[in-house]
Amino acid sequence: MTTIIPYGRQDINQADIDAVVEVLRSDFLTQGPVVPEFEKAVAAYCHANHAVAVNSATSALHIACLALGVGKGDLVWTSPITFVASANCALYCGAEVDFVDIDPQTYNLSVDRLKEKLFHADKAEKLPKVVIPVHLCGQPCDMEGIYALRQQYGFKIIEDASHAIGGRYKDEPVGNCHYSDITVFSFHPVKIITTGEGGMALTNDHELAVQMRLLRSHGITTDTALRHSRPEHELWNYQQIDLGFNYRMTDIQAALGLSQMQRLDEFVAKRHNIAIRYDQLFSDYPVLTPWQHSDSYSSYHLYVIRLKFDKINQTQRQVYDALRASEILVNLHYIPVYRQPYYEQMGFVAGYSLEAEKYYSEAISIPIYPGLKDIDLNHISNILIKSLVK
Repeated sequence: MTTIIPYGRQDINQADIDAVVEVLRSDFLTQGPVVPEFEKAVAAYCHANHAVAVNSATSALHIACLALGVGKGDLVWTSPITFVASANCALYCGAEVDFVDIDPQTYNLSVDRLKEKLFHADKAEKLPKVVIPVHLCGQPCDMEGIYALRQQYGFKIIEDASHAIGGRYKDEPVGNCHYSDITVFSFHPVKIITTGEGGMALTNDHELAVQMRLLRSHGITTDTALRHSRPEHELWNYQQIDLGFNYRMTDIQAALGLSQMQRLDEFVAKRHNIAIRYDQLFSDYPVLTPWQHSDSYSSYHLYVIRLKFDKINQTQRQVYDALRASEILVNLHYIPVYRQPYYEQMGFVAGYSLEAEKYYSEAISIPIYPGLKDIDLNHISNILIKSLVK
């Protein structure tokens, strides 16, 4: 058993190291042949037409919004229970952001609350341009329900699947964009697979893919079909045709990601086994374990328990502190985005989303990653159980 148990940890083997070393010894460290290989591998796995690799999921969300035309005067809606990047991406574009409360069982954006909010927004002529459902913990949202509302109200959809590569929805891989315009993945070290840092945007729309590739690289293109005409005697081997960003992934990162893709299904299966074991260990104790919808197969990026305060005499903070004092580095995913000081300055207040607030007051993320052993799981459960009854 390790001395310190984090809530998440990457799994790097010799094949991963060899793949990175091969790139380090090659002619290309940054923009070479491995990035497109990685893109093709992820697109093929997810059954999507196009994949655009970038340096983070935050960057992917940003260029996804821009490619869909999000700008000043537009509205973007997302879940309050997510990392701040799911909302910040709209602000980067000059748009406004708002939040749709969560489902009490899955903790994902609630289709019922979305339906209600859209009804009132339609009457007020303030419909969102984009809705960003977040597949929290790796469990897919009710994308069929969200897509049906998109058909009625005309908004675009970006799936924030930062937690969910390797997951499935209705027995199809997350990332196929069947119910969305663009899907975004994260490859941060605590995610399902890693590139060190990195992200990817997937789409079935050729024009969106072209635009996102342009935006990730300063708005520069070498494609003769996109370049503007110039006098024949002038040499133009590239042109900046839009205002883009330096959001590119390197070949070094892509090599690691491409190698990790070989073990993606293995990683997810191990996470499921850990989740099943946790479910068993906590079955007789006052914690609520994650409920899974029959339409979904979670990647189990996170395992979130909720404390049953009517049956314990400890606060959330006391349980959290007791676990961390025992070097079990639990976390909280997430404080509602609108409760962050930056968002409170916009006028959001505590209580804006009732289910999100209830979740926030009860939730703790406990460790889940492929390297955890049975002895670790037993230790975590023993410390947690003791912390509930002090």
